[in-house]
Amino acid sequence: MQSQAFCRSLLRLGTLHGSYLRRYGLRELQWAQYSSSDSNDSGGSGLLGKIWRAGIGSKQKESADAASGANSDNGGSSSSGSSNGSKGSTEDALVPSGPERKHHKVFVVELSRKPLFPGIYTPVMINKNEALVKEIMEVKKQGAQAYVGAFLRRASEQHHLSPQPYPGLQNGEHGGPEEAAHAASHLYDIGTFAQVHTVLAGDAGDSAQLLLLGHRRVRKTGVISSDPLRVHIDHLRDESYTSDDILKATSMEIVNTMRDLLQLNPLYGEQFRTLLSLTGSIDLQDMSRLVDAAASLTSADDATLQGVLEQLNVPDRARMVLNLLKKEVELCKLQADIREQVEGKIAKEQRRMLLMEQLKSIKKELGLERDDKSALLQRFQVRWDEKKALAPPEVAKTVQDELDKLGGLEPVSPEFNITRTYLDWLTSLPWGTTTQELFDLARAKQVLDDEHYGLDDVKDRILEFIAVSHLRGSAQGKILCLVGPPGVGKTSIGRSIATALNRKYYRFSVGGLHDVAEIKGHRRTYVGAMPGKLVQCLKSTGSSNPLVLIDEVDKLGRGHSGDPASALLELLDPEQNAAFLDHYLDLPLDLSKVLFVCTANTLDTIPGPLLDRMEVIRLSGYAQDEKTAIARRYLEPAAATDAGVPRGAVSLSEDALESLIAEYCREAGVRNLKKHIDKVYRKVALQLVRAGARPVPINEESEAGLGHSSSSSSGSSGGSDSSSSGSSSSNATDQPASPSSSDSSSSSSAVSETPARTPPGSPSSSAKPSGKPAVRVVYDGPPIVVTRGQLKEYVGQAPFAKDKFYEATPPGVVMGLAWTPLGGATLYVEAARVAGSEAKGSLTTTGQLGDVFRESATIAHTFARNFLAERDPATASSFFGSSALHVHVPAGATPKDGPSAGCTLVTALLSLALNRPVKPDLAMTGEVTLNGCVLPIGGVKEKVLAARRSGVKVVVFPEGNKPEYEDLPSELKQGLEPHFVSSYDQVFDLALGPNEPQRA
Repeated sequence: MQSQAFCRSLLRLGTLHGSYLRRYGLRELQWAQYSSSDSNDSGGSGLLGKIWRAGIGSKQKESADAASGANSDNGGSSSSGSSNGSKGSTEDALVPSGPERKHHKVFVVELSRKPLFPGIYTPVMINKNEALVKEIMEVKKQGAQAYVGAFLRRASEQHHLSPQPYPGLQNGEHGGPEEAAHAASHLYDIGTFAQVHTVLAGDAGDSAQLLLLGHRRVRKTGVISSDPLRVHIDHLRDESYTSDDILKATSMEIVNTMRDLLQLNPLYGEQFRTLLSLTGSIDLQDMSRLVDAAASLTSADDATLQGVLEQLNVPDRARMVLNLLKKEVELCKLQADIREQVEGKIAKEQRRMLLMEQLKSIKKELGLERDDKSALLQRFQVRWDEKKALAPPEVAKTVQDELDKLGGLEPVSPEFNITRTYLDWLTSLPWGTTTQELFDLARAKQVLDDEHYGLDDVKDRILEFIAVSHLRGSAQGKILCLVGPPGVGKTSIGRSIATALNRKYYRFSVGGLHDVAEIKGHRRTYVGAMPGKLVQCLKSTGSSNPLVLIDEVDKLGRGHSGDPASALLELLDPEQNAAFLDHYLDLPLDLSKVLFVCTANTLDTIPGPLLDRMEVIRLSGYAQDEKTAIARRYLEPAAATDAGVPRGAVSLSEDALESLIAEYCREAGVRNLKKHIDKVYRKVALQLVRAGARPVPINEESEAGLGHSSSSSSGSSGGSDSSSSGSSSSNATDQPASPSSSDSSSSSSAVSETPARTPPGSPSSSAKPSGKPAVRVVYDGPPIVVTRGQLKEYVGQAPFAKDKFYEATPPGVVMGLAWTPLGGATLYVEAARVAGSEAKGSLTTTGQLGDVFRESATIAHTFARNFLAERDPATASSFFGSSALHVHVPAGATPKDGPSAGCTLVTALLSLALNRPVKPDLAMTGEVTLNGCVLPIGGVKEKVLAARRSGVKVVVFPEGNKPEYEDLPSELKQGLEPHFVSSYDQVFDLALGPNEPQRA
């Protein structure tokens, strides 16, 4: 029944197609008038005149004849195929025998995808071809039919491989022979002679949209012009064929396959209905037209469809198209299977979702479960009821308003998620909740002493804070700033202070911070808005009085988002932080009970208003004896634990540790020392494994017993700023064995347990041990003692093996003391005469000196010249007046700045002028004025440490720094001979002696 209905629809559409041809038959004659110039027939004007006059007399007859002639030209007969057509023998013929006699020159329309088949409509877009659009529009304006040649564009690789010119080409008006020959090489040779049914002008003058109707196959034989592209064509006819049973069966199979396609995929049905609405009908008895219509429905690639178009043998073409239709049917079946699978999965998920919603509704009706919004509101309400009593009234009112607002919002509303997140933060903050502080001075001192060696200034300040809090009955927030070189323990001391005060600990770094929102928070109007660091701190600690460590405060950045240093002013001001306003919360937050501890390497880069709000505590570097004590108490046990080395199996001798500190780790802190000790113990662990050390698993009972017998007080590194080094160094549980006891025994049985304990006061101190099974290391061999001679094997060459550049300083060379952010350092100032220089009395400075340092050099040059002129005018005149001087401060790659080198510069110039070296083992520092006054300098402790590291015995300081020097520990001053001067005369007597000067 479906096949019969399909045939009836085809016949009905065939009738519509006949009326369409009759309607446009007369326009065929009008087109002949405008095509006469392209025809080579002689006497064309007389013939066309007769045709036109005959058409005026009997339009209906000629329209029918024109339609029948077009049908006979577009396809071959089913019985005898297509013929070449008979030429008119007389000029009295009213109608030409076929359009192929008139249209041998056509304009080319390029097809980018799928060739156009005869009898098929297709839309084509023309872009950037103004000449072609103009030609077609001119013909359509004259009311005639326009015909073009539709040719498919070759693939890019084929176009580059085989551009073949056409023989016998004619040169058009555009381009030369070469250009015209290759103008159409990118197109296939076989195309379709098509009628321009409709033209729609584009937005620009060089674009238009065409609706083309294919008539017959053509072959281009030559190029006439390239702009617009116009070619010679030959009209092609299908090869003759005989209609037999096989061909009939093929035709029926094509029709059945097309029907299957229409049933399997609605898109093919829509495409076929569009085809019928344009062409009118498809003659099922015309095999050529049926095959072309079927080929246009397939989705084969362009090359395959072009092969179908080029096939003039109808039976072969039918078999090719039948194969393509079968492939389409298989693809449709596969698509149907995939669609069924996807729809089945979706239906299953929808069914499950529907059942879940029904289950929720049933539980809700029975009172067994509330919906998500009700549960969320209840959770927020329960959380808020616990903190409502201590919260400020303004906060309580805001929370209640937000809860009411959330109850009236739908979960799908965007405002719902914003309000939910806001309530989550509000109900999570510890409004008024604090941890109970311990004001026990003895316990606090014990904690600080156990975890850090030295740092008496910091410890005393913390004990003062505890004492004041104890007397007042409440603790107030303070802002401390620990300033010192890297590796002296600034960061780790903050965690120890929190432990001593029984406060929660929170650390965040502001190094490189350039966004104010990191401190003040984002406003809630932004997507992904979050509160600032302080609100996050209160939420994570759950306390309103934590210890907040703000690390690297001297390295604050500044970007387009504001100045974070200015945002810290409100945060670190005790008069303002009682009502700190976060942009996200938009509510006053009391931070007056928070203890802020800031760390910095230098104060120079901290803005003045911010520095004014801090209480500065300086942490200088460690002396060698302090480093030795820290290594023995903290670093060695921590390194042994991290490397899995059993207790008593390895030890560093005293001379090895002293050499390691003096020749490898001269920096102010102990971070580099920790790295070297870790390296030594890792290499020792390799030796132990090669010597037979092995781990043995132990059960929980034996682990508990052994841990009880071997545990002792734990300590953290006294000189590591980073939390990682602080944690690892705090893993020390035992005092290392003394070298003497290790040497006295020839063998030992050492046992070590892992994992090690976490340090007290660290965030992970309350965490459970790792899930890995505990093991003990058993080693039965002799203990390994690392001596000084073996350090090169363990840690390489010593970078500071040579303490001084000069064993005895020559004239013009003086050692000075300098302060750097990394600690104190010694530097040499070298002065020399420039031989043969014409710049008499000039001074040149090198060594990457800063502006202040160069100004000090200029002052020193002027003062040295005047000073020597008073004592020996002749020498001063002959030396300074007739010599060009050069002052250099090694090392040249290290930047240097500051005024404290004035004394050293003057002494170097005078030493060179008098040709007298300074006294050995002497170093000096101090700023000199033009009148010879010596002004105080900074960094006394750092410079003393630098002098001790370099083996200096005599140091010269300004008189104004005497109180600072006297406050230094006695062990730090041991072995030094200090001299305090107020004028340069005293420096001259100490450095160059009171002897009479000698001429240089």
